[in-house]
Amino acid sequence: MSSNNPKMALFEQFAAVAKALGHAHRLELLEFVAQGERSVDSLAERTGLTTANASQHLHQLRRAGLVTSRREGKRVIYRLSGDSVVSLLASLRHIAEQNVAEVQQIVHGYFHARDALEPVSRQELVARMQGGLVTLLDVRPEDEFLAGHLPDALNIPLGELENRLSDLPQEQEIIAYCRGAYCVLSFEAVARLRECGFKVRRLEEGYPEWKAAELPVVTG
Repeated sequence: MSSNNPKMALFEQFAAVAKALGHAHRLELLEFVAQGERSVDSLAERTGLTTANASQHLHQLRRAGLVTSRREGKRVIYRLSGDSVVSLLASLRHIAEQNVAEVQQIVHGYFHARDALEPVSRQELVARMQGGLVTLLDVRPEDEFLAGHLPDALNIPLGELENRLSDLPQEQEIIAYCRGAYCVLSFEAVARLRECGFKVRRLEEGYPEWKAAELPVVTG
């Protein structure tokens, strides 16, 4: 550490946080941890990593202050260190969207092909919820939904969607959401529902951003 130069000492610590973010698997792990507390085994299964590999990545994130952990018997449970981590990831996403050509190509080539309509902002959704004008559809897995969701949301995981179309209203607009701005679950849900004749749009971001904005959430 540059002890003779406090500014450089701080920059070295900032760089350590940035280094912890510099791996795609760690960013994906943060996305899953942002849905609610998760054990190492659960995170490994969700991301397709081995338990040992997931544990190593989570250790790096913990050292950087991005997650915290606690023990529950033999299990190690991780959670975000705070909502500021969600804001940090959103800033990273916005910078990449604006300045990295490869990101723009992926966004237009995959995501816009499935949903070219303007997504619903948090502010617009709050107003429409107050007026009872929309049906909220959470397409995350049930365990993530139970860990926290938007008020009055209906949980239909993406894999169950086609078998539960009768649970959705034909006459009211549906707003689908999932783990974040580029969670493929909501994009796929919107595309499938539009093919079936439903009036549906996507929330601009996801559950973690909604919670970080201190908007109402429900658990259980």
